[in-house]
Amino acid sequence: MRRAARSFLRTTLLTPVLAFLAVLGLLAAPAQAATWSSSDQWGTWSTGGYTLYNDVWGSGAGAQTIWANSASNWGVWANHPNTGGIKSYPNATKYVGKRLSALSSVKSSFDVTVPGSGAYETAYDVWDSANAYEIMLWMNRTGPVGPLGTSQGTVTLGGHTWTVYKGSNGANAVFSFVRTGNTSAGTVDILAVLNWIKNTKGWFGDITLGNVQFGYEITSSAGGLDFRTNSFGVTAS
Repeated sequence: MRRAARSFLRTTLLTPVLAFLAVLGLLAAPAQAATWSSSDQWGTWSTGGYTLYNDVWGSGAGAQTIWANSASNWGVWANHPNTGGIKSYPNATKYVGKRLSALSSVKSSFDVTVPGSGAYETAYDVWDSANAYEIMLWMNRTGPVGPLGTSQGTVTLGGHTWTVYKGSNGANAVFSFVRTGNTSAGTVDILAVLNWIKNTKGWFGDITLGNVQFGYEITSSAGGLDFRTNSFGVTAS
């Protein structure tokens, strides 16, 4: 869902640069051997009811290559400069398309291997079908990154304890749930989070759940860092 107005990686220089990096061995090895890979800014691949996006949308980004064997086994090599501002959100997306009142369960499990340096968070990005509401679930974070909005306090729900932030990016409302401690694996009851926003806080009504995205919101990864999704899936009923 995060898209830049301009495509700054679609240039005649990109392919030679990536080829040069590959010769030097600086591109992640899985990108060379995977079922699918792309260094395109908006590279996409659909498989098994999911769509994977390279999604290099922020200004000042560097090179990034996404690779995948499936929606549950994929990763990214990213070399973004040590500057402020989000550069990309490589992710796997599943569309649900049902009202909250028609859903009895929406859950997701994940397992990732992430670097100990750079600036990024591993996060779900959940949207209503009209893209008016964005619900972010931060599972881990490293470096100087933080959510939009103001703190609304701490709550335990969906299997985790979060500090909740409420704000806006100018285009849509943003509700961020930042886990109070980092984790690289777990299960999240997404419907419990959405129903808490709807029923307890009244911040939205009986919305239609659209895209459930999971990936890495990267601000900086200078020198090239690997982000690997070892397993991931979303179930909705």
